[in-house]
Amino acid sequence: MPDRLKPGHDAHRGGWTRRSVLGALCATGLAGSRAIAATATTAPLRFGLTPVFLDSDTDLLAALERYLSVQLARPVVLVKRRSYQEITTLLLTGQLDAAWICGFPYVQFRSQLALVAVPVYRGQPLYQSYVIVHEGDPAAALGDLRGQVHAFSDPDSNSGFLVTRYLLATMKETPASFFRRSFFTYGHRNVVRAVASGLAQSGSVDGYVWDVMTEIEPDLVVRTRVLHRSKLLGFPPVACQAARLGTPLVRDLREALVGMPEDATGREMLRLLRLDGFAVSEPSLFDGIAAMYDHVRTQS
Repeated sequence: MPDRLKPGHDAHRGGWTRRSVLGALCATGLAGSRAIAATATTAPLRFGLTPVFLDSDTDLLAALERYLSVQLARPVVLVKRRSYQEITTLLLTGQLDAAWICGFPYVQFRSQLALVAVPVYRGQPLYQSYVIVHEGDPAAALGDLRGQVHAFSDPDSNSGFLVTRYLLATMKETPASFFRRSFFTYGHRNVVRAVASGLAQSGSVDGYVWDVMTEIEPDLVVRTRVLHRSKLLGFPPVACQAARLGTPLVRDLREALVGMPEDATGREMLRLLRLDGFAVSEPSLFDGIAAMYDHVRTQS
């Protein structure tokens, strides 16, 4: 998931390499191009990815593209942009069939968007936002970060901005009034890097990303520590325009995502993503994010 996993890490730590991914595809008989070539005239699925997902992990992106192409019997075009806003705009204007977005953009445009599927992480379709500090920082509570330089991920990120913005609002503060300076890194990995290197003294980050990075980039993450964990919130979902939810293409996409555990390549994808699977969820899963958004708006 974004900015999630780093290619080429040690396979003995449960990681993966280009060879392991391609080997898994070949082992299931899906590595050939004949199935895709047979659908060359079929309109492609245009699937958007925000930086909450993988960003630069080209091998895993290629494996995802191939898995979906085979399952949907059509070409798949993965569309990446630097910011959440860009992908959300493409989705709202019909230039994407579906996108793996964040819960914050979903609640902002809930009347126009519908849930396709939500990842299941550690047995639940939920995750947390972390506020992190440098490992040597003596801070014990959020209030101790007053006057620091703080790194956010994206202005439309739930875990990388909204949660901390909400916590400050409950203190009658804003990022501008509380922090000496704050900036956006446009990537959760980049938040961790900024805090670990001292570019920022604290940061707001996706807890799933930080947890996965403890496995694959431990030398970096060990230079940070978690100061605050949010309550559990709806995991970044796959969404589509509300009007497209019942179309055959979106229905097939949902079946492909939910059916990943039943397919050898799908299981490998989930292993690489550190996810249990995907589930169909109700919009109420994101009520907690919506409540924070409403509170922040009333305090602005």
